[in-house]
Amino acid sequence: MRAIKEARKYIERHPDQPDAKTLSQLVLALESEGTFGITGLYDLDYERFRLALQILEEWRLDRHYASKARLLDLSLQMAKHAPAGGKDGKKKPAADQAPLKEEKKAEKKDDKGDKKTERKDAK
Repeated sequence: MRAIKEARKYIERHPDQPDAKTLSQLVLALESEGTFGITGLYDLDYERFRLALQILEEWRLDRHYASKARLLDLSLQMAKHAPAGGKDGKKKPAADQAPLKEEKKAEKKDDKGDKKTERKDAK
């Protein structure tokens, strides 16, 4: 968020500068998912051009994180409404499978214990 903050400060300090207007238009286009004339970036001085690229980078990352958060929220909602599973042939969620694995391990230990006992009885 450093570039976005820096752009805000620049726009506040120099509202009449063409670079500030271009940066402002870029931010508005990103927020509204509208169009932006890329040639406007070439008119920026080098420092503002780099700032515009950093804004694009940060905006893309923030958008990714927002999408990830929405996906996680949707996944949690689906998990709450999903049937318990098992009878319809679908796999159970990993959280439901963990106790089963522990039970199977315990059964194997019991089986091994029984075999040892049988061997002792056979002798």
